[in-house]
Amino acid sequence: MNSEQSSPIGWKHKIIEEVIEYWIIFGYIALVLVAFTWYRRLILAQYHIEYTEYWFPLIEAAVLAKVIMVGDWLGLGRGLQHKPLVLSTLYKTFVFTLWVALFTLIEKTVRGLIHGHGVMGGIDEMASKGPYELLSWCIVAFLTFIPFFGFRELGRVLGMKRIRALFWKQSISAQAPL
Repeated sequence: MNSEQSSPIGWKHKIIEEVIEYWIIFGYIALVLVAFTWYRRLILAQYHIEYTEYWFPLIEAAVLAKVIMVGDWLGLGRGLQHKPLVLSTLYKTFVFTLWVALFTLIEKTVRGLIHGHGVMGGIDEMASKGPYELLSWCIVAFLTFIPFFGFRELGRVLGMKRIRALFWKQSISAQAPL
């Protein structure tokens, strides 16, 4: 451990980076989940069915952002970092889709235990949604993660400082040093 990591300034910097990363992940996932919630709401409104679960995607995004950060901390999806970015991106996308699905299963199981329905109560709750809704959830999660992990893989290779500059600074050349 170097002295920068053990110093208060090093720890403060690390905490700030983690908080910023959390909010970026949360913002991206929330944006996608809210868009799908409104899609569902508008489709159901066409059939005069009221849909009122507007806060659920924000809560789910908050939890999923932390789940993704924990998966990162555990080193999930690092197996193909030496391969072309398309492969490492798709690999991370697949691994994290499974990670989030596993966490969701555990979460539902714990919720079933808390509410007195036993271990199978949570699993039954997931199964009651039917195979189409579960499959659609997996497809949405997978497709949501592709650009997310693609961006992160670019940041890993090119440096997040450069990626942020390309996105947020006016008329910066991709070849210009940062």
